[in-house]
Amino acid sequence: MAAAQNNQNNSANNLPKRGWFTRFLDTVEWLGNLLPHPVTLFAMFALFVVFASGVAAFFGVSAADPRPGNEGVMITVNSLMSGEGLRWMVSNLVTNFTGFAPLGTVLVAILGVGVAERSGMLSAMMRGMVMGASPRMVTIVVVFAGVISNTASELGYVVLVPLAAMIFHSLGRHPLAGLAAAFAGVSAGYSANLFIGTVDPLLAGFTTEAANLLDADYVVGPEANWFFMIISTFLIAALGAIVTEKIVEPKLGKYNPDEADPDYEDDGNVKMAKLDPQEKRGLAFAGLTFLGLAALLALTIVPEWGVLRNQETGGVARSPFLNGIVVYIFITFAIPGYVYGYVTRTMRSDVDVIHAMSKTMSSMGLYIVLVFFAAQFVAFFGWTNFGTIMAVNGAAMLEAINLTGPLVFVFFILMCAFVNLMLGSASAQWAITAPIFVPMLMLVGYAPELVQAAYRIGDSVTNIITPMMSYFGLILAVAARYKKDIGIGTLISVMLPYTMVFFIGWVALFYIWVFALGLPVGPGAATYYSIDG
Repeated sequence: MAAAQNNQNNSANNLPKRGWFTRFLDTVEWLGNLLPHPVTLFAMFALFVVFASGVAAFFGVSAADPRPGNEGVMITVNSLMSGEGLRWMVSNLVTNFTGFAPLGTVLVAILGVGVAERSGMLSAMMRGMVMGASPRMVTIVVVFAGVISNTASELGYVVLVPLAAMIFHSLGRHPLAGLAAAFAGVSAGYSANLFIGTVDPLLAGFTTEAANLLDADYVVGPEANWFFMIISTFLIAALGAIVTEKIVEPKLGKYNPDEADPDYEDDGNVKMAKLDPQEKRGLAFAGLTFLGLAALLALTIVPEWGVLRNQETGGVARSPFLNGIVVYIFITFAIPGYVYGYVTRTMRSDVDVIHAMSKTMSSMGLYIVLVFFAAQFVAFFGWTNFGTIMAVNGAAMLEAINLTGPLVFVFFILMCAFVNLMLGSASAQWAITAPIFVPMLMLVGYAPELVQAAYRIGDSVTNIITPMMSYFGLILAVAARYKKDIGIGTLISVMLPYTMVFFIGWVALFYIWVFALGLPVGPGAATYYSIDG
């Protein structure tokens, strides 16, 4: 009996000790698991606003109106638990949804992306880019391709991450290093890109709705962060390659094939993934089509007589060109996508195009449901004046502690990065935080476009270390092919160096680009905002 007890004690003493960071990650995962589905979360937030508005109105919560000409006017809470509030909700429930800025723009953009994706063009582009790279350049090309793949949402996770692991394996390098490099580009570099994708109109819509709480005429376009996204692409690609080769690969060491899942074998898969002559021909024709479309578009905006310039000022700012950027996303994906499909025989008629669009749209069902409840939450938040009151009081607090300079963005980005650990959806997080922080930072002098750019840094860098990210399970499953006993903690420890380096490098770039060089984050995007106009 005593011997058995001693054996148990010895066994317990021999168990590996759990470090503070592992316990922290376990806590994050536990807290994240407590959160309900994002749709349920928005429904709960909307109901909370209803009840909270009644309580706040009863206690007379208010704030001084900061807008010019309204000196001495107090902003009070409008109660949704009143007769007027009930009439407003019943009358506006449908229009809150149909008039929600991100809804139409995202659905239009996704139609074009769907044609390019389902014709096979985007997958072929990713494979051609990565597999055509020289062994010396393969790391930076993998990260770069991961960043570019964000244009078509899940493409990078489904195609590039497994492919990168196979390519590294075929080159005698550790496959998990290839997986980590691709995952870092796709997910931690989520807000960097050379192109405007489907996430840009989505976030811009939320930012516009938030800015309208303070300035009803303010519009943030999908191109608002384009310049900063472009320069960020090269930064993330370079930093990702450095972290992979200098930190991650040495940490992983030499790959031991005995660690692989015995039921998985990838020999020959890399060869099968190479582009065949027909796919290369399809990409060539699609590329020529894209160049032709770009030339036609340039004729409408580059000359002074361009029909898509602002007809009042003659400039590009607030022109139909920028206002209609989603239309160009649709056209420049759909037409080259169809050309590729026609050449490679994956699409032969208009029926195939319609089928691709309908299949893509059918995958947006969850997004549409989420937008319905998100739209109600944002509309309720705005009508009750909660957003404005919180922004005014928050701005007053920042001024009181003298935190109105550029340093405020470090704390804002850190907060966004932390929240992202438990709420992995970029749209869900921004829909909740934008109505508070966009007007708050507008009141201390910063433009909504700048606030959105800062948010996107924080939202991106922690994607790769949170189990709450929707594709984390998929990445873990791919990693288990090469290391059968891999766990969440191991994968997070591999990805953590990317998060730390990307955060430092990206924040430094943000400050240099915006405050040192005084460059805009996007075409026509302001850096500063004055409520006085």
